[in-house]
Amino acid sequence: MKAYAKIPVKKLKCGFMLPVYGFGTWQMGGREVRNYENDDSADISAIKTAIESGIFHIDTAAWYAQGHTEELVGRAIKDYERSSLIITTKVAPMDLHYNDLIRSAQSSLKRLGTDYIDVFVIHNPNPYIDISETMKAMDFLVSRQITRYTGLSNFNVQQFKQAQESSSNKIVCNHLHYNLKHRGPLLDGTIRYCQDNDVMIVAWRPAQKGLFSEHKFELLEKICSKYNKTPIQVAINWLISQDNIVTISKTRDLNHLKENISALEWKMSKEDMSLLLVNFPDITDTVENITLAKLIEPQ
Repeated sequence: MKAYAKIPVKKLKCGFMLPVYGFGTWQMGGREVRNYENDDSADISAIKTAIESGIFHIDTAAWYAQGHTEELVGRAIKDYERSSLIITTKVAPMDLHYNDLIRSAQSSLKRLGTDYIDVFVIHNPNPYIDISETMKAMDFLVSRQITRYTGLSNFNVQQFKQAQESSSNKIVCNHLHYNLKHRGPLLDGTIRYCQDNDVMIVAWRPAQKGLFSEHKFELLEKICSKYNKTPIQVAINWLISQDNIVTISKTRDLNHLKENISALEWKMSKEDMSLLLVNFPDITDTVENITLAKLIEPQ
């Protein structure tokens, strides 16, 4: 497999590793429901192009397109060495009872065409299902080597603590909606908690649906001009320069993919990260209690 870019990797103290940039597959093959008019071949080609560009973390979910997205990923990765890839998939929140979760994992394996999952993630918390039952099933999957690691998605601090207390295996990651504009997980303490407890944060929607490139922000434009980078590249770099934070993003466009990968080849100064953290336009939430030294990795 020829890789055109070397994606940097972040490693936790427990040994778990993820590249700073991974390929997301949301809306490939449909949204929650499969789109039978979807151009599956284009999606498969996009995943292959990402892999051949050096991206080796592929993120998907059973909930995407009624499992069809996993099938597309499976068709895309079959020609590549499985051990060279990190495949993350997620179990839907309605399938968190013990037997349902195990069946979901087995179905994901079949659709992906693989005999193990690198990271199996709970897609969203479900307050109507006891998390201890769910985590027992996750532990079973680890014990049978169906998954190498377990993770969570969209869990706040209290929810994360409850899950970890119910698990005999370390939960290695938390997928969170976090970017320059969307600061919720930072302001409620989830980012800090994950950093303090050796948990990888997988920030999804780093470009906030194109917001940063479609609208003019004076401060962002100044930062872009200083580094000769695009708004998307600044937004991605701002994320991955923070402690324990990596990101995932989807694109079918080769030029956009190259743009995103180019966001990984440089590092913003702490001063500029601080400017964006505190002064980015249209941020109405307070950031008074955020310790920048903890948020940002030492250079």
